[in-house]
Amino acid sequence: MSKISAIIMAKNEENMIADCLDSVSFCDEIIVIDGGSEDRTVEVATRIGAKVFELKTSDFSELRNFGLDKATNNWVLYVDTDERVTTSLRDNIKYQISNIKYDAYKVQRKNFYLGTSEKNEWPYIEKLERLFRKEYLKRWKGELHESPIVHGKIGELDGYLLHYTHRDLTLMISKTIEWSKIEAQLRFKAGHPQMVWWRFLRVMFTAFFDWYIRQKGFKLGTVGLIESIYQMFSMFISYARLWEMQRQK
Repeated sequence: MSKISAIIMAKNEENMIADCLDSVSFCDEIIVIDGGSEDRTVEVATRIGAKVFELKTSDFSELRNFGLDKATNNWVLYVDTDERVTTSLRDNIKYQISNIKYDAYKVQRKNFYLGTSEKNEWPYIEKLERLFRKEYLKRWKGELHESPIVHGKIGELDGYLLHYTHRDLTLMISKTIEWSKIEAQLRFKAGHPQMVWWRFLRVMFTAFFDWYIRQKGFKLGTVGLIESIYQMFSMFISYARLWEMQRQK
């Protein structure tokens, strides 16, 4: 009989984790990997019935692999604290693991920026591998933009995973400060070419074009413009940190 373990990474998410856990309550086991929360995240998760384990690291693959090792069921579903499994996605997950055609599945993720209403729904829908038969998911790789190593066939689920990210400007800026350092370090270790003025313009323009034009952020009006400029700003900070590292060397 197929059973699912939900794996959730969390850090200082006491206001978000309860709704997240509720959306995966259909799973047979819920595992929370806490990255060193200083608020009530662990208390809330434990009270709801999740199995909580602590691992302090900035390596996202390490966190996901740690959760994989703790899972006891033959299917694993990865959900982040700012994501919600919709009813239609839940029903399709149940159907697919009972009628196995694939060894892993991509989910369609709808992103919401600076709010949770339809006017904040980003036009571009991502597709991410999140549901796996445990024996076919070998490991995750990548310190920040992690990706799974799957030995098997990959299908696609019906229904949506809702992602309430960048909920306000304070959270957006704090994420940039935290993650840009990791981004810069990874590029520095990989031997990125020396940063000069025109490289900044290129990466910033590319980011803005991707979000505002290719992903059709312009359809969201002010929200789309703010998010696209933020992505350009975030790229600038990451490469400015890289420039700083290269100069210090």
